[in-house]
Amino acid sequence: MTEPALLVLDDEPDDLDQLQRTLGRRYGQEYLVICEASAAAALDRLAQLAADGRPVAIVCAAAAMIDSGGGEFLAMARRLHPAAKRVLTVPRGGSSAPTLRVPALLLQDPSVAQPVLRAMTLGVVDTYLPSPHGGRDEGFHLAISELLEEWARDSAEDQPAVHIIGEQHSARAHELRDLLTRNGIPFEFSPADSDRGRLLLEQSRHAGSALPVVITYTGHTLADPNADELGAAFGLATLPAGTVDVAIVGAGPAGLSAAVYTASEGLATLLIEREAIGGQAGSSSLIRNYLGFPRGISGRSLANRAFAQVWSFGAGTVVTGPVTGLRPAGSGYLLSLADASEVTCRSVVVATGVSYRRLDAPGLAPLIGAGVYYGAAASEARAMAGRRVFIAGGANSAGQAAVNLARHASQVTLLVRRDSVAATMSRYLIDEIDGTANIDIRHNTEVVGAEGDEQLEALVLQDNTTGVTESVSGSALFVLIGADPHTDWLPAGVQRDDHGFLLTGSDLRRVDPPDGWPLQRPPLPLETSLPGVFAAGDVRQRSVKRVASAVGEGSIAATQVTQYLQEPDQPS
Repeated sequence: MTEPALLVLDDEPDDLDQLQRTLGRRYGQEYLVICEASAAAALDRLAQLAADGRPVAIVCAAAAMIDSGGGEFLAMARRLHPAAKRVLTVPRGGSSAPTLRVPALLLQDPSVAQPVLRAMTLGVVDTYLPSPHGGRDEGFHLAISELLEEWARDSAEDQPAVHIIGEQHSARAHELRDLLTRNGIPFEFSPADSDRGRLLLEQSRHAGSALPVVITYTGHTLADPNADELGAAFGLATLPAGTVDVAIVGAGPAGLSAAVYTASEGLATLLIEREAIGGQAGSSSLIRNYLGFPRGISGRSLANRAFAQVWSFGAGTVVTGPVTGLRPAGSGYLLSLADASEVTCRSVVVATGVSYRRLDAPGLAPLIGAGVYYGAAASEARAMAGRRVFIAGGANSAGQAAVNLARHASQVTLLVRRDSVAATMSRYLIDEIDGTANIDIRHNTEVVGAEGDEQLEALVLQDNTTGVTESVSGSALFVLIGADPHTDWLPAGVQRDDHGFLLTGSDLRRVDPPDGWPLQRPPLPLETSLPGVFAAGDVRQRSVKRVASAVGEGSIAATQVTQYLQEPDQPS
């Protein structure tokens, strides 16, 4: 296997020598460490590596060079190697300075700080690191190792756990790719009419079977599997026997947080997810404003870490078909699943989140999975290399998708129905989009049609200020507009607002107690109109649509579940 490259640019000979020795000692066996003193030489090496097909994992440039060729160098590096992690190295402040995640000199010296902060704001770099000092600089190596882990995951360097064989532009094949990507399961996709695809189908004795065909690492083969069958193949579809203390419906940030806290308190916890661990947030390419992650963290990484916590505290997890019903049973509740199985629980946390609304425009529906995608569709990002793509939406999720897709696509256009994104998108994303040359925004514009037979070829766009429509060529449309809650499965007695979002606590009907409320006490702040049934995250009315808020509500819901189960009239 060809060793990936680590390339360093620094025009200070002593610093360059220190970086070469530090990286070479630790990574020289598995990576090709390249050090250059000029941007021109470094670009020549990157171009040659690209021509040779050798991957580049990390590109480092000295922060002092950002205004003298380093910034242009990093921009070119992104075009040549879009998956490479781009890093600025900053002075540590002396060889005796302690290992700091935020170097003291960076905070004290504006001449160092301003170029670095500007580069991060504009998306020129992924992060910055203090230059290594002599000896074992474990803080430096920890940061490098994390970057290499992110690069390996994003570059699909892992051995595939699943092979998918299907039609290249199939909605079902796209659904499976997206499902596996969001669950962090590495896969390999082969078109059914390719040599590789035909060979796999023949070897698995599934030539002629319904497509797509899925072959797991154990050799188990599934023809056009649903979520239940995939979950069973990976051990995520076994329901527990007996009654659990709390069933948490939805494994987005709110559900994962609730599961961590209920399980850590010793409650028998079952986490039920219909599609993918992480929910909608799991498809976010990079969340930069989540507390404690200065470099940002992908939604999938955050979900995987949270899932590991859930597992470590002993909670049960099921990735299965949707929950289809809820009804009282004795002193608790029965949850019905799509496969007719049932779960008995003493309390429930509803954390089903929201889904993106469908665009109602002629020609879109037949092209879902064949150029039209709902959500950020991280599984399709690399396939957009050199293409022109569009994103319908103006909130943070759309901005994050634009920045991620711009690494690969030749041009990314955000289609926004308003005349500004200032009210719906975080400032850091707006600045990064403004600083990315191949992203543009068309305001007061919406999609009113799509053209193409088996693959999207063009979109029909309407200018809402003039009413004029035009056809523009494009290879893909990612739709991230609006939000509809998943609450249809709940009984009529659970109060909702006009849009289906759940009412909790003081937002319930302004009577005390609410209509039909059977207890003497009022509902707890996150409790719905059914005692013992709680709501957390985006599914709740007036929730703050932020990952941190959902995590916080999940932890609060867990505390209130514990309080509810300890009430005198509840079973012990």
